[in-house]
Formats: sequence, C-alpha cells, structure tokens
Amino acid sequence: MAQTDTSISGGPAHRPRRRIGLFLPYILLGALVLAWTVGWFLIRARAESEMDGWLAQEAQAGRQWTCADRSITGYPFRLELRCASLRFARSDGNFSLGPITAVVQIYDPRLVLLEAAGPFRVEQGDLNADVTWSSLEASFHAASDGFSRASLVVDGPKGVVNTPDPGPIDFAARHLELHARPTPGRFASDGAIDVSLRLAQAAVPRLDALAGSPDPADIDLDTTIEQAAVLRTGTVARELETWRQAGGRLDVTRLSIAKGERRLQAKGAVGIDAAHRPEGRFDLRAVGLEALVGQVMGQRYGADKGAMIGNLVGQFLGGLRRKEEGAAADADNGADALKPLPTLKLGDGRLMLGPFAVPNVALPPLY
Repeated sequence: MAQTDTSISGGPAHRPRRRIGLFLPYILLGALVLAWTVGWFLIRARAESEMDGWLAQEAQAGRQWTCADRSITGYPFRLELRCASLRFARSDGNFSLGPITAVVQIYDPRLVLLEAAGPFRVEQGDLNADVTWSSLEASFHAASDGFSRASLVVDGPKGVVNTPDPGPIDFAARHLELHARPTPGRFASDGAIDVSLRLAQAAVPRLDALAGSPDPADIDLDTTIEQAAVLRTGTVARELETWRQAGGRLDVTRLSIAKGERRLQAKGAVGIDAAHRPEGRFDLRAVGLEALVGQVMGQRYGADKGAMIGNLVGQFLGGLRRKEEGAAADADNGADALKPLPTLKLGDGRLMLGPFAVPNVALPPLY
C-alpha cells in the first residue's frame, strides 16, 4: 500500500511559498517608470505639435521664426528646448540670437527658464545693432490670464548701434536687470504692467562729451506701461498705433541717473500724440547739472549773448542759495541735496525746459 510522504517531523509536506511578495515593489517601480517614460514622450510629442502649430500660425501672419537644429530633451523630469540659433524675421525688421536653451519642469509647467548666448543682432530699417554678453538668464511665470512675473538678468552686455546719423554708437554695462509683473488691481481694467529696470556701470562714450563726465552711469527706472495688454508681435508701427489709440502711456514713478558727481531724478508720464510724436511732462530734480544745462541752453543765442544767458539759465536752474547758513541739517545735506529744475515738457515736436526750448533738439515721429 502506498504511503503518504511526510516531513521529517512526521507531518504532511508543504509546497514552497510563493515569492511574488518579495518582487512586488520592484514590479510596481518598473511599471511606474514605464508609465512615466510613456507619459514623458507623449508630453514631448504634444509640445512639438503645439510648437509646430504656433510656428505655422506665426508664418501665416508674416512672422518667420527659425530654430536651427531644434531638439527637445530633458528626460525624465523636464523638457529642454534647444536651438543652435534663433532667428525672427518680418516685413519691418529681423533679429538673430546665438544658442538658446529653454527649460520647463514637468512638475511646474508654468515656469519657463531660459539661457542664451550671443551674439544678438537686430536690423530695423536703417538701424542695426550687435550685442554680446557674458551671461544671460531669463524666467517667465505663466498664469491663467497671462503671466505673473517675468525677469531678465544680463552680465557684461556690450555692443554697438549703427545709425546713418550720427554713426556707430558704442555702449557697455556691468550688469542689467529687467523685471515685469501685472500691476495689482489694474491689469484686468487697464492692461497695466509694472516694469523695473536696473543698469549698473553703463557707458556710452559718445555721450561723455555732452554730459561733461567720463564716469559710467547707474540707471534705475520704475514705470507702469498702461494698456500694455494690447501689444502683440506685429510690426512696430502697427503695435504703437494700437497702443496709442487704446490710450497707452508710460507712467514713470521713478527715474534715477547717477554719473559721477552728477545726479538726476525724474517723475512724470509720456505718451504718443496724433502726429506719432512723444508727448508728456516730467518733474526733475538734479545736482551737478546746472552748468551743463546752462551751457546747452546758451548755445541758442550766439557767442556774446550765449555766455550771459547760459550763465543766467544755469543760476536759475541751480535755484537760489539758502540765505540762512549754519543750520545743522543744511550743513549735513546741502552739498548733495537734489534741487528742483523747471518742468521738462515734450509736445508739438519740441523739448521745453520750463519756458525755454532746448536748442537743436526736435522730436520726430516714432513711426
């Protein structure tokens, strides 16, 4: 008679335990990696499709974008768009840019980071410019109604602007920062955008003789661009006219220029008149500019009267000295205190400083 197999202990034999529980975490991890990989390639394909559609739409509107050797990489956690060079062309001008990289994180698709290498070349009619830099980084935070913040940071920008008259203009700076955001409480109603510009150690040698100082300048600008939401990527003339008709203007809350011992601050607003010329007015405060402004204003009246009137204008712009001397506050601050200047007015193609027209300066149409 057949006997039932028994274990050493005499009990019935047991089958080996299944080991699937040991491998289950690895199986799930492999499935997750596979699903993530498939999802990444689907996102990449969709990004390429949307990009191709946007480029075709731009081409139909007369704007040609060319991304040389385009590639999209960045697996597994981001998308990296790379162009060996970028070129944009339309009827009124074009520009080209060196290698660029745009990065979008998969887990934060509304944040776009960009790095670009020079040179940057732009052509606009008789104007053209070439710019290089040591580093350029930008960021763009998208939002459901547009964007929440955009920034540009450039180290060591320098270049030349070529014009028929007065000819090439060289420029350079140590550092540039530009930031923009929708104006709180005014973007939906006025399409307003706040813009902040910081330019450190800027130099334009051609202007040194006029300014009377070879020192580099530090420039700070805080302004609000009203009706900026109407601006698109059309020709400059069309976009400026659309902006003008919408009531657009620049509301400058602070402009500060420091060049050596000379400083200028301005506050005001400027727009475009019906003849397409800039119009507006600015309140000015300055120190160290009295002799310069008097000299420029005096050029209008010839050698004899010019010296006298220039001197009078310089004294007028400098303001009257305080009659009382010895006050502690004045002793501490009087030497460097900014003095008010006459209002600067832009209108009818002229530049007026108080009651005086600035000589040899005309404001031509912008477009």
